[in-house]
Amino acid sequence: MKSKSKTLMLLGTFLAQFYAVAPLHAEISARNSTQESYRSVSLPQKDRLALVSVVQVTVGGVILGGLAAYDDAATQRPADYLEFYNTSGDLLAITWFDKFGIERLAVDRALAEHADRLEGIFVLVESGDSI
Repeated sequence: MKSKSKTLMLLGTFLAQFYAVAPLHAEISARNSTQESYRSVSLPQKDRLALVSVVQVTVGGVILGGLAAYDDAATQRPADYLEFYNTSGDLLAITWFDKFGIERLAVDRALAEHADRLEGIFVLVESGDSI
């Protein structure tokens, strides 16, 4: 039960971060219009991580997707890497802690640009960015 409540707390944090970056679209559009492009980010390796929980994300009875939480046994955090998937199983966003302990968030570039298809290219959302 303790693990499930930690996972739900992490889910809440992740979703708050994910939806807080929604204003980034305007910034990306402005950057694209001036020919400045975002640099894609390499996602961290999961070779030292253990899958600790997978939960279905629902709002008002509607399934939005799923969240997978991974743990690095070398840290004190209950989860170090989270992946958010849509109902088709496509990866939409990732949050993790880098080697300095700084929390990072990356989203599929298509989400930020409101494109029709996911690209599989992730852009880092930095503190202060707005989607």
